[in-house]
Amino acid sequence: MRLLPLAWPGPACWAVLAALVLIAGTPAHAETLSLQLRSQRPADASGLRFHTVTQPQQWNAAETVVIVCDMWDSHHGYRAAKRTAELAGPIDRFITAARQQGAAIIHAPSDCVAAYSDHPARRRAIETPRASQFPADISKWCHQIPSEEAAVYPIDQSAGGEDDTPEEKAAWQQQLAKEGRNVRHPWQRQIAAISIDADADWISDSGEEIWSILQHQGIKNVMLVGVHTNMCVLGRPFGLRRMATAGMNTVLVRDLTDTMYDPRAWPFVSHFTGTDLIIDHIERHVCPTIDSVQLVGGKPFRFAADDRQQVVLVIAEDEYRTEETLPPWALKHLGPRYRLRYCFADADNPNQILGLESLEDADLLVISVRRRALPSSDLEHVRRFVAAGKPVLGIRTASHAFEVRGEAPAGSAQWPEFDAQVFGGNYRNHHANDLRCTVTVADSIPPELQKLVAPLSDQPFASGGSLYRTSPLAPATQLLLVGSVAGHPSEPAAWTFTRSDGGKSVYTSLGHVDDFAQDAFAEFLAGAVNWLAADE
Repeated sequence: MRLLPLAWPGPACWAVLAALVLIAGTPAHAETLSLQLRSQRPADASGLRFHTVTQPQQWNAAETVVIVCDMWDSHHGYRAAKRTAELAGPIDRFITAARQQGAAIIHAPSDCVAAYSDHPARRRAIETPRASQFPADISKWCHQIPSEEAAVYPIDQSAGGEDDTPEEKAAWQQQLAKEGRNVRHPWQRQIAAISIDADADWISDSGEEIWSILQHQGIKNVMLVGVHTNMCVLGRPFGLRRMATAGMNTVLVRDLTDTMYDPRAWPFVSHFTGTDLIIDHIERHVCPTIDSVQLVGGKPFRFAADDRQQVVLVIAEDEYRTEETLPPWALKHLGPRYRLRYCFADADNPNQILGLESLEDADLLVISVRRRALPSSDLEHVRRFVAAGKPVLGIRTASHAFEVRGEAPAGSAQWPEFDAQVFGGNYRNHHANDLRCTVTVADSIPPELQKLVAPLSDQPFASGGSLYRTSPLAPATQLLLVGSVAGHPSEPAAWTFTRSDGGKSVYTSLGHVDDFAQDAFAEFLAGAVNWLAADE
């Protein structure tokens, strides 16, 4: 065999070699990530209501990292462990897509990095040159940042957030002990279903190490996935609070996370609604969010046990303060069973209701709107929702939601037939405000609707608002409640309606702020939602 003579490489050869010898963890190519960053801004000066807004951004994948937070192989909570296992596959698909598009991946299984002492991804983190400067307290937990100080934290997690039953907890602790694990801290490494690329990824749970990796790799953008959002994902040294306040473009991947929240604690909503409340808090006070679809396509991940229908509440009226009454009513009465989204009018432009695009994937609409002429594209969201045969609950001024007095703004659209077409109603103004209205249950309620009116069956209901003139109703209505004032014929006050599109509606002319103060009315409205959703 003849050996070719060796020659010292010239400048051209060195250029080729340099192009091939990449920094560990840096992909051979990087793409632009087209993202939709969702955040929430105040709808008014109260600080209680927020508009959901979406901002498109382009991120260079080579300047982006995904941090996988505390996706352990076990947990002291049985249900938490099961949800983590369910979440692992979608997270693995997400980080695989991110890696393929040129992003860096840091696995951060806190307290478990010793299990990876010989792993190339762990050695890569240790050997990364130390950053010359660090943000303040980057090695410490962060429990709050200044933008959160005036906010009310949305859930009570003071007991730890475990949502196991006593029987589940006892059986799970026996199982952990049988496996030789510490029942309070059973995690030993990252869950195996999430792949670690030995040639590209990093493993670290240290704030200073991770910051050094970000600086050494030229990272400007951080995505957080994993558990638990209300604890580790927010508070770890590499968590959302630290990354956002250190100047990184930071997002939570909102469908690839979970909370430690027990529905037996305030505000007594479902576990998954508790997660939604934490995501709302993050979008308002910490950083924006994205969903995994933006990298992997398909539909956002949803836990198998999360069978909630989505209720969108559209609120835009200035007389009856439903912007104050409906959100707490919905959280209390619907939060245990439904996913909730809100759309409010723009304070600077009352004929614009922000967030109506959320109706595109909603299951049920609750509407409390008075005399608004919307941009045509916005009103079209409502039209499509109704045309799809989806259920609608109308509150008081919804009978004249999209019909203004006088000239409508240029480029706007109205729907004067909304009352007749959606509710089978016939709004004809109202009686004088000083005439006290008494509400009673109508005669001949069908058996399948008896439960709906049961909260108001014991005694007459004194409404706080004027009585609407609503008769005669369409033939396809079923009267539920009747309102009466002295010296005038009674009027329908609530009814069901089967629309021409096959959808169901419930409408009530009640909804004054004083009405919501009465438990019977609040329960009636909740029953109407359940009936519309075929939940009962």
